[in-house]
Amino acid sequence: MRLTCPICGARDRREFYYQGEALARPAPGAGAEAWDEYLHLRDNPAGVRRELWQHEAGCGAWLVVERNTSTHEVLGVSLVLDEAQA
Repeated sequence: MRLTCPICGARDRREFYYQGEALARPAPGAGAEAWDEYLHLRDNPAGVRRELWQHEAGCGAWLVVERNTSTHEVLGVSLVLDEAQA
């Protein structure tokens, strides 16, 4: 599998570190149940998912990768910073 880093270009998957699904963080005042779900409970469905990856062996950028977990087809890659500003 190859990922296209917006900074470095197309690279082999081994340069990147998978961090898990890209989830919306609960508000600081959210209750214990919301934080427990955010930290510990994960779905594992097949299909298109938004995932958090780090270009660890490259520029170090944090990326949001939209990927089909059934086929490993990469549908899009964006910088986390760009996602936060949108």
